[in-house]
Amino acid sequence: MSFAIVTDTSANIPTPLAKKLDITVIPFSYFIDGQERTCLDTEAFDGKAYYDAIRGGTLVTTSQVTPQRYIEWFSPILEKGEDILFVGLSSGVSGSYQSAVMARIQLASKYPDRDIQLVDSLGASLGEGLLAIKAAYLRDGGKSLKDTFYEISDIRDRTCQIFTVDSLEHLRRTGRCSNITAVIGTLLHIKPLLKGDETGHIVSFKKVKGRSSAIEALARLFKEHSINAENQIIGISHGDCAKDAEMLKQLICQHCTPKEIITVCHEPVTGAHVGPGMLALFFEGGDKVRGI
Repeated sequence: MSFAIVTDTSANIPTPLAKKLDITVIPFSYFIDGQERTCLDTEAFDGKAYYDAIRGGTLVTTSQVTPQRYIEWFSPILEKGEDILFVGLSSGVSGSYQSAVMARIQLASKYPDRDIQLVDSLGASLGEGLLAIKAAYLRDGGKSLKDTFYEISDIRDRTCQIFTVDSLEHLRRTGRCSNITAVIGTLLHIKPLLKGDETGHIVSFKKVKGRSSAIEALARLFKEHSINAENQIIGISHGDCAKDAEMLKQLICQHCTPKEIITVCHEPVTGAHVGPGMLALFFEGGDKVRGI
């Protein structure tokens, strides 16, 4: 029996692709000057204006998603008699996944015959989104809910999520990097390489000098750690630095030609924590790739 694939806007899946694959996307909120906003349509998101505003000093804040929001989005699917596979934002950077767990507990008594499987992506942006995309392909290929859950969980543990930022200010302000004090400041033009670790927390793992060196380092890590890259969908997200994203793409293609490369402007919710100039790369590697 088929089942619904559900994720959230932090998955950063291009809207046309989400519609094509029948992936339900739950909106997350962000706040500018106290005004709540959402971004359900990635095609309509003006990334340049958003990140320019942050560059100009606009403070963007976020808040934890409540269990009620998940209940509101899960319930109509369950009412139709469908089971759910939910792929959520990393529990290492947000409490939203725990809210999904609480929602499942509340819904279990009302829909005892339905199955809700939750996958903690341990990632954000396309580190989350590529899992939901893969899940949709598995479902449409005839995989059961349980088989899809186990396969996606395995891919999750082998997904490398690495990125660099122009400034550590945003991660420092929001407390999203656990070892940020170990990183040298930007006055020396030192650029940190960061990753989602085995528990989905953001940690700095390397430092290089200069922006170009950081982009080259991301491409080099792909070359060293990707497995069967020719059959992979690779993800690149950027905080309004499309030229850098294109440079990273070209460097990757010098090594091999992936099945597909999805490049997106980083969505606004988690984008508020990484800031303008963030450049991220997502791909599958070996069993220990999260520990690089």
